[in-house]
Amino acid sequence: MTTVQIGNRIVGDDQPPLVIPEVGINHEGQMVKAIQMVDAAAAAGAECVKFQSHITDFEMLETAIRPEGISTERLWDIMQRCELSENEERELKRYSEEKGLIYLCTPFSREAADRLEDMDIVAFKIGSGECNNIPLLQHVARKGRPIILSTGMNDLNSVRMSVEAIREWNCPLVLLHCTSAYPAPYELVRLGAITQMQAEFGLPVGLSDHSMGIYTALGAVALGAAILEKHFTISRGWPGPDNPMSIEPDELRELIVGAKAIHDARGGSKTILDIEKPVIDFAYACVVTIAPVAKGEVFSGDNIWVKRPGTGTVMAKDLDSVLGKMARKSIPAGTQLSTSDF
Repeated sequence: MTTVQIGNRIVGDDQPPLVIPEVGINHEGQMVKAIQMVDAAAAAGAECVKFQSHITDFEMLETAIRPEGISTERLWDIMQRCELSENEERELKRYSEEKGLIYLCTPFSREAADRLEDMDIVAFKIGSGECNNIPLLQHVARKGRPIILSTGMNDLNSVRMSVEAIREWNCPLVLLHCTSAYPAPYELVRLGAITQMQAEFGLPVGLSDHSMGIYTALGAVALGAAILEKHFTISRGWPGPDNPMSIEPDELRELIVGAKAIHDARGGSKTILDIEKPVIDFAYACVVTIAPVAKGEVFSGDNIWVKRPGTGTVMAKDLDSVLGKMARKSIPAGTQLSTSDF
């Protein structure tokens, strides 16, 4: 697996996962809310924050489609309401960076990608809906900046086509497994796709998670996820199509802390560690006399057994090798045996 630099952060290989709070359009086009989201992400310990750049006239035709299961409102009306102007996006980037956060954003059109490039964004996040939009992928990849590509609604062959289109421009790339359902049932999250894509592409792979809560995102860490992306809001009670399935500040904080803990716990092999050796002295058992033993008496289950601490020389695992042997001397009850005793 390779590494990719996102701003001042390295992702991939043995680095802790980068947790991306995806504000997206949860601000409903209101800068006051967008700023509140940045503050909340920073206060929760996030390293970055992500928004979406919508210029509706350039990204879609006016349509009567209403996103089934997400909103009863027309998609066109949602996008127009949630648009931020270029000046507002620049202010959000400036404010996020002032707070010490990496500012990430998803373009949904060539024009939005050009705007973000002009804003000197450190990396592009491409949503699952654009995963197989090869013309847009190539337009973005030509810019040479790192790309984080979500792969929901695409199979391995489709993802392969997208990866090849981006690699043509030698563009740093991170893939995110995703199930594009809102919310995604746990049984359909399919964390196994993370290791599948790691093996297939040799790239850092993370999870863009649409399930409720933080359980599956934490599970992805154990599989080596390089990035964890979760929709983020101040309150799931706020209006907006993505708010009800987003995590709140306390959950974001728990995800960040938990992801680091699980990352630290990964790997290794089954050996005895130096840190465990002091515990051996009181936790292991040794062979001891449980009754007085006379010189020449045969050791049996009636006069020896195993007890803690493990400070003797004949360990519990060697009990069978002592049974049937004769005592060389008289031994009081409650004595740890040594090899010189038989």
